[in-house]
Amino acid sequence: MLTVRGNAALASQPCIAMVGARNASAAAVKLARDFAAALAEAGFVVVSGLARGIDGAAHRGALGGALPATVGVIASGIDISYPPEHGELQEQIATQGLLLAEQPIGTEPLARHFPSRNRIIAGMAAGTLVVEAAPRSGSLITARLAGEAGREVMAIPGSPLDPRSHGCNQLIRDGATLVQSPDDVIELLSGFDGRTRGTLRESSPAFETDFEPEASDPADIAGLLGSAPVAVDELIRQSGQSASAVQLALLELELAGQLARHAGGRVSLAAG
Repeated sequence: MLTVRGNAALASQPCIAMVGARNASAAAVKLARDFAAALAEAGFVVVSGLARGIDGAAHRGALGGALPATVGVIASGIDISYPPEHGELQEQIATQGLLLAEQPIGTEPLARHFPSRNRIIAGMAAGTLVVEAAPRSGSLITARLAGEAGREVMAIPGSPLDPRSHGCNQLIRDGATLVQSPDDVIELLSGFDGRTRGTLRESSPAFETDFEPEASDPADIAGLLGSAPVAVDELIRQSGQSASAVQLALLELELAGQLARHAGGRVSLAAG
């Protein structure tokens, strides 16, 4: 069941999903904002997840024109703002655009809610545009879901020297359509009839979104983490929990900004 605030009619208009890195570069944030503004001006509703970085920039770009056209899909109850600094933006979307939530009112966001949120973002739009993303990020989950559903999947290429571009470049190599301007996106989606130009179709195990039932609750591993990097396999062994429960706990810590990832599949508590 979806909870709605705002103009529900926006959901029936042509939609484009825009997603990307939370820790996006300044250039990518500006690019997302400019793309969203141009796409809204062209008559598209910009759908995103109200996360930090690219999501927030896309919403702000779409809200900045004469005809605000954006949908925010959140992973919490509709009365909960996450991240907290987007409280004002979330309220602006609810009053000038459309805010959607699948979780019951009062529900705090958990890591397992985000893949579910991503499937709604992908399903609402004729196409998904990834602006900047690292490998194995939530943005790529959204892109894969869009491809599996027969939607256009588009990505903006980036420098191979920037890890935040590797996800987009990988998508393009796997069959997503390379775009460099809002006009490229408009051309692809204008009159979209379900036949895509890209070839990104196959699901990837790296982007599995179905959590195992035993991982309905994250493992309690905070006490095992410190400032020194430790292998995830070692955390699984010492905690006695399943791999999926440990991974879920790590994702929740990462979303909360409390986890740092290191080379070789090692993790530690974030500094500060």
